[in-house]
Amino acid sequence: MPTRLVDGLRRHLQAAQGGEVQLIETHISWVLLAGDHAYKLKKPVDLGFIDFSRLATRRQACEDELRLNRRLAPELYLAVLPLYGLIDAPTLGGSGEPIDWVVQMRRFAAGALWSERLAAGQLLPQHIDRFAQRLAAFHTDAPRAEPGSAWGGAEQVAGPALRALAEIERLAPAAVEPGLARWVHHQAATLPPIWADRRAQGCVRECHGDLHLANVVMLGDEPTAFDCLEFDPALRWIDVLNDAAFLVMDLWAHGRRDLAFRFLNAYLEHSGDYAGLPVLRFYLVYRAIVRALVGRLQGAASAAPDYLALAQALAQASDTRLLTTCGLPGSGKSHVTQQLLELAGAIRIRSDVERKRLHGLPPLADSHASGIDIYTPQANEATFAHLRALAGLSLLAGWPTIVDAASLRRAERERFQGVAIAAGAPFTLLVCDAPPEVLRERVRLREARRDDASEAGVAVLERLMLTREPLSAEERTHAIVVDTTHALAAGDLAADWRAHDHQPSAR
Repeated sequence: MPTRLVDGLRRHLQAAQGGEVQLIETHISWVLLAGDHAYKLKKPVDLGFIDFSRLATRRQACEDELRLNRRLAPELYLAVLPLYGLIDAPTLGGSGEPIDWVVQMRRFAAGALWSERLAAGQLLPQHIDRFAQRLAAFHTDAPRAEPGSAWGGAEQVAGPALRALAEIERLAPAAVEPGLARWVHHQAATLPPIWADRRAQGCVRECHGDLHLANVVMLGDEPTAFDCLEFDPALRWIDVLNDAAFLVMDLWAHGRRDLAFRFLNAYLEHSGDYAGLPVLRFYLVYRAIVRALVGRLQGAASAAPDYLALAQALAQASDTRLLTTCGLPGSGKSHVTQQLLELAGAIRIRSDVERKRLHGLPPLADSHASGIDIYTPQANEATFAHLRALAGLSLLAGWPTIVDAASLRRAERERFQGVAIAAGAPFTLLVCDAPPEVLRERVRLREARRDDASEAGVAVLERLMLTREPLSAEERTHAIVVDTTHALAAGDLAADWRAHDHQPSAR
């Protein structure tokens, strides 16, 4: 019956369209591409974890798919349509009792999937940045789980990872390193209090649930997520950082760690969810393990990403280092650290963004127009205390960490060094420098563009040039100086930071 139905629908669409209809098959669906539309038909299967064997269930799944995906891709998801007639000759129009249901979608261009764009070298930084912004906004607006619900609890979070790992060990016992299994079990035993706190803080929401590269598509210039998980609420009512981590992991597994960390940092800047860093590594490992299992069950080609190797690498010792920038407005701190975070796989925390967040302002907001003075001495102290807290959290989670701040006062730099001491991490100062006339011109251009979180104008620059405190002889022993008027050798800078193993000691 199943193949008779889809074959009959294909013939019906071919007759209606007057052209070839392409069939795409997955383990739970058929998708028929006909003209400007796509028609998705649920297979009447019972796979244990999913049961579409009853017509009523398939209809509900279609309705859920439409509702859930319209949140992110209303342009793609058009309607749920009934099929009428006979199994061998179904029609989209008719009367009587429907024999099945389809989701009608708008067809997108071939080669538009992010998986295809990445393979063709056409996935660009602006696409990454835009999608990070869209996903953070989606997560902010998504319904949140009730604190007492099962969603986001330890069993729901750790259980799938443990079961997937056990299944891989059953299928290929030699493939899983003992260290990975120990790490996953240890994390599953120690992270439940953090997961409970994340749920209490409203971080468990109705998310997408399946954000890998083949589920993001370019619609014109707009990156759009589609095909979210409709069949199991437990897989989409998850921690928002778990949702974002899937795409981070998939970019990384496909050999683009630079884009993975560009996306991650852009997402964190928009969402402000640095509190999730202690569980981020677990989410990355979990997503990699599940994709490794899916690949083994589907007989993935040898050229497919080695998700299991990535999971095992992530579970190994962390690379904990702290770098703090030091430089005047217009010295290029954010430009340099953007390239550095991508190459080093680091978490960056920007003072300009966090200062505004503390005052309830988005990154590009004009604080003067809002009537808020965010540069008082008290605001400065609060901002730097906040930066230190976030940096400490990132270091304790095992990530190389960059604080992008002016840090023109010696006391500010010493306090960041204290954060490194507390975490037992090497500490580096990255001094960004340029001639005064270059600084003035850059600041003027930035003021005219209004495309950056910094509000430091030329008047502020002139004042800071007079009041900044030079590095001490001790500070120069762990400083890297970059003249930002020259082309940046980002790879060399990343290597210098990695080799810069100054381990500060408490005084």
